[in-house]
Amino acid sequence: MIVTGAGQGLGRAFALDLARRGWHVGVVDIDGHRAGSVAAEIGQHGATALPFACDVSDGSQVEALARDASRDLGPIVGLVNNAAIFSTLEMGPFDDIDPAVWERVIKVNVTGVFLMCRAFVPHMRAEGYGKIVNISSATIFTGRPMYLHYVTSKAALIGLTRSLAAEVGASGIRVNAVTPGSTETGIERATITPEQRQAMAAATALRRVQVPSDLVGAVGFLLSADSDFITGQTLNVDGGYAYH
Repeated sequence: MIVTGAGQGLGRAFALDLARRGWHVGVVDIDGHRAGSVAAEIGQHGATALPFACDVSDGSQVEALARDASRDLGPIVGLVNNAAIFSTLEMGPFDDIDPAVWERVIKVNVTGVFLMCRAFVPHMRAEGYGKIVNISSATIFTGRPMYLHYVTSKAALIGLTRSLAAEVGASGIRVNAVTPGSTETGIERATITPEQRQAMAAATALRRVQVPSDLVGAVGFLLSADSDFITGQTLNVDGGYAYH
């Protein structure tokens, strides 16, 4: 099992939960120190995890990751594409977005997922089985303003998910997406105040702030045998904010 962006936030939560479910987890992050810390945390609970430093937007690094992870963890039949640029982004009108920032967001959030799938699908084909979960965002349903680069990148993942599912299904590989709502991950963000987060929570059907533990079950389900006849789908997990 590979989880990208697993050194903090949602990725860390996914890695910890999947290890508890019995997966041997490759904890992948651009920051190798963070990846090592999460892998060590998993090891303290008696599960197996190995850290890998990788920039998912760099094709050569991704190819090396696929080679090393399959060597050290065994056959890779599970992949969670979680790595993304978000918390460091500044909100603002679309015509104020620096084209260089736009390109970096697309390169990590979209091209990074493409490169990861391109590198790991052959391993899944060899096993005749595989599960890929792409982490999109519920902002694609509401068209959240002032985040055009981010929302565009996450919307692209839905098209990628559907098309790839149709292409690799005959090889026994399932590809699905999850769209989280605004989640309190502990990662600092200058673009949302505690008051704004509470207001967003109040607008959901469940009337509370979303936390990482609200998402791990959905991801775990899509990676389990219980979802073997589900592919090309998008599961929205936002407490009833956007109905899809």
